[in-house]
Amino acid sequence: MKLDKTILVMDWLDAFAGSELVVKYLHQLYNFEKVYVLTNRMPEENLKKIFGETPIIIKTSSLSFFGNNFRIALPFFPLFLKQLKIKEDNSLIISVTHSVVKGVDYKSNSRHISYLVARNLKYVWEEKDLYFKGIRKIGSFIIPFMQRFDVRMSKKPTAIFSVSDFVSSWALQKYSRNVTTINPPVNVSDFSFCKSKDNFFVSVGRLEPYKRYDILIDVFNKNGKKLIIIGDGSQMKDLKAIANNNIEFKGYLFPEKSKFYLEKAKAFVFCGKEDFGIALLEPQVCGTPVIAYGSGGALDTVIHNETGILFNNQTESSLTKAITLFEKTEFNYDTIRKHSLNFSVDIFKEKFNYNLEKILEESK
Repeated sequence: MKLDKTILVMDWLDAFAGSELVVKYLHQLYNFEKVYVLTNRMPEENLKKIFGETPIIIKTSSLSFFGNNFRIALPFFPLFLKQLKIKEDNSLIISVTHSVVKGVDYKSNSRHISYLVARNLKYVWEEKDLYFKGIRKIGSFIIPFMQRFDVRMSKKPTAIFSVSDFVSSWALQKYSRNVTTINPPVNVSDFSFCKSKDNFFVSVGRLEPYKRYDILIDVFNKNGKKLIIIGDGSQMKDLKAIANNNIEFKGYLFPEKSKFYLEKAKAFVFCGKEDFGIALLEPQVCGTPVIAYGSGGALDTVIHNETGILFNNQTESSLTKAITLFEKTEFNYDTIRKHSLNFSVDIFKEKFNYNLEKILEESK
């Protein structure tokens, strides 16, 4: 099926993170002519990291009125989404979404592939108790409405892809739609393979409650092993207060500095449940094994007893047993590195384009 234009849709542009990296690679593949977002808060230098030096048209909604506090307007996202109606004819539309834009309106002679980079609107599904707490609890009456809205919007795309089998299964359950899993890529060239490991563990991520750094610190407080934590977030002060001297906080580090620790660590440790979790792949590119909670996206990226150790429960005892098992297991760093190459940028592009072309052929 021949389409005239390529259009990108995202929930918003603000931070340069995993979703934006995916968009960067998709832009290299499809050369988007226009971008629709609910709001654009991204600095120009970061936009250039995604779309290159050639200026690109970015269309926004009235959500921009809220500035950096746009997330507080969650109950009104359905209204702002209506403002993003795509009027271009005969277009290939790709939405990269964790919130609402899979439901964007478009012309009947266009085709829309929605790529779920996370469980959509999970703050009104599984994480509603995390989001609607404190003063926000008074807004919890909107949850059933937003859930029904989310399900209705899921019917609009021509097809849905997702980042992991975990998200695909979740979407099948919530939306009653079959979803194709296409794992996002790790840029292998950003990291160096290293067989010489030092005697410390490392963890990288935002220091937020759902990442369960409390478990990590409790365990390493007791075992006395050296742990380096890279990242910042709302829990930084509280976590530092309970950590012993064997635990070192580096704060946020740019990739060129953090990769040294990924290369040299004896293992990368992670207690959170991610929809995919590119952070679990980056150490494997370096040949570094991973100790991770065996749920969510970790099941797509970590092979138990081969590229790492998966533990069953988000508890202190479960992680402690996993570290003990790790210490008794011999890992082949070459095997770990080889596994990570299955998630390269080139393979991602090939899989995405193959599945997209298949959908377009079937939807003629």
